[in-house]
Amino acid sequence: MCVAASTMKGFVTGSVIRINDDNAIQQAANLLEAGYVIALPTDTVYGLACSANDPKAIQRLYEIKGREETKPVAICVAEFQDLRRWGQADHLANELLGQLLPGAVTVVVSKSINLDNPFLNPGIKKIGIRIPDFDFIRNVSKAFPFPIALTSANKSSEKSTLNVHEFKKLWPSLGATFDGGQLGLQEEQRAASTVIDLSRKGYYKVIREGVAGQHTVRIVEQFGFRERSTFINT
Repeated sequence: MCVAASTMKGFVTGSVIRINDDNAIQQAANLLEAGYVIALPTDTVYGLACSANDPKAIQRLYEIKGREETKPVAICVAEFQDLRRWGQADHLANELLGQLLPGAVTVVVSKSINLDNPFLNPGIKKIGIRIPDFDFIRNVSKAFPFPIALTSANKSSEKSTLNVHEFKKLWPSLGATFDGGQLGLQEEQRAASTVIDLSRKGYYKVIREGVAGQHTVRIVEQFGFRERSTFINT
């Protein structure tokens, strides 16, 4: 894959780039296209990101994070139509999605046939999809033609991060770190997004409480969804 020289001039792997710098959005998109793993801010915590449809990039993402390959990662997209392209979400009304997203919610649905990377959550038929309420990552998603695999910017078993210096030891392994400043002062924000399984029509299961658990449950129940006590993660 080719990275545009005009937007990458002077770039050094492992650089820290302010998100309001000229061409930061396009630099991030180009790095994703070139197969790099990058770090960038979301509406909750900092995340590690790569192209979800790039097998080598996904393997590198797991390697950097020190994450077991059996533990799934979510993807990030920009708009509802992207969510419907990469996930099977025809049973979810736009009105429901509009109350949940963009925001600190990861919606789990079945994968679509368009999501064809065998290294992306192998053996799992579902995918968590995020539309963060944060302009920079959404604009990167708009500039990049594929979904972005996303997981928190920290080593596995360590706490999630609210500023780039908290994961400084990862910088040399990354294509770049995009610095959006301090994301919050409340420790509760490290709980990251709420993960809710909406793959079955009319039912929900909270996988991770996250920062918006009560709000999310209230919304889906208003739309007639009922809680399932057990879910098979396939």
